[in-house]
Amino acid sequence: MSDKEPAIIVRDLHKSFKLPHEQHSGIKQRIINIFKGVKGYETQRVLKNISFEIKKGEFFGIVGRNGSGKSTLLKLLAGTYVPNSGLIQVNGSLTPFIELGVGFNPELTGRENVFLNGALLGFSKKEMEEMYNSIVEFAELEKFMDQKLKNYSSGMQVRLAFSIAIRAQSDILILDEVLAVGDEAFQKKCTEYFLKIKKQKQTVVLVTHDMTSIERFCDRVLVLHESKAIGIFGTHEGKKMYNQLNRPDTLPDIPTVINRRWGTEKVKIANVNVNHSKAKIPTVKQGEPLSITIEFEKKVTLPIIVGLGFHDETDIYISGPNSVNEKLFSNTDVIYHVNKNPLNPGRYRLEVAVLDDEQLEEYDHIIDAINFEVINPQVEDKYGKIDLFGDWK
Repeated sequence: MSDKEPAIIVRDLHKSFKLPHEQHSGIKQRIINIFKGVKGYETQRVLKNISFEIKKGEFFGIVGRNGSGKSTLLKLLAGTYVPNSGLIQVNGSLTPFIELGVGFNPELTGRENVFLNGALLGFSKKEMEEMYNSIVEFAELEKFMDQKLKNYSSGMQVRLAFSIAIRAQSDILILDEVLAVGDEAFQKKCTEYFLKIKKQKQTVVLVTHDMTSIERFCDRVLVLHESKAIGIFGTHEGKKMYNQLNRPDTLPDIPTVINRRWGTEKVKIANVNVNHSKAKIPTVKQGEPLSITIEFEKKVTLPIIVGLGFHDETDIYISGPNSVNEKLFSNTDVIYHVNKNPLNPGRYRLEVAVLDDEQLEEYDHIIDAINFEVINPQVEDKYGKIDLFGDWK
């Protein structure tokens, strides 16, 4: 990885699961339900339109209440899950510490499981023999290594698994609540290990509910709430956001207070308009030109990348054009022009983000930059979200 290349890039990530809520009694009933349009499941959207970047050498935190999508996001980064849509780009080798002990065999001894788990991580028998004593010493299990793993307590198993896992040589580590394993003495060892890899500028992604660890180790923190990203913050501000999420009396205010905008503000958006209209909700005709103009507070002149996100009134993500292949600067207005607006009639929300030309720093990001409406007086019913303007022959 080059110094300028991000370690992880996530763009417009969506993930959902199908949750069954009835069982068919047979093939006949299943076929009847299909013809009736009856679904035997409901769709649970776990992550909605998640975008962020993690820099090389960054200790990056992810926080949120239970059920916000944190563990699912980690499993997507690790490749355990596949997203419904969106981009995940990992630049370098990656080791996930998500489910410690996966691959352990309870009928084998601790010693045998060390070599088994090491093989799964790609180490040779000779390499594991050289590391064996240090693994056992770190786990503090010298007296138990010839006992079967099924006789270990859950804490002993996790300590052994963690002691093996940290031997993996990779560019990126993904950790899910690893700091919570073991007793106080073992947690102290974990803390010393994380301070060491932070000093070595190892790229680390940490999910935890422990705000002390977030402030101690992390450089920035992504805050998730109800499957969406509220924003990326410094650790102190991220802690405040997390604490606010855990106070039920403040939850109704969250979408208007903290879910609209974030960024370093080196470049700041002053105004966004559609077709130069001054209306609060501009109207655009389908099939006619569509222009989005982004105006900046012209404090500095910097090379920038501008990204747009078109969402319909049910928050379905329609399109996300960006200016990666263009040379744009913050001292002039930026216009995105479409010759023939393909959007079907309805209400739409536009999201706007401005980044540096290396896509490492988010200068300004507005979730609800502007709403606009698309109309087509000639057509009453339209199917889908866009018109391809094709011909039947």
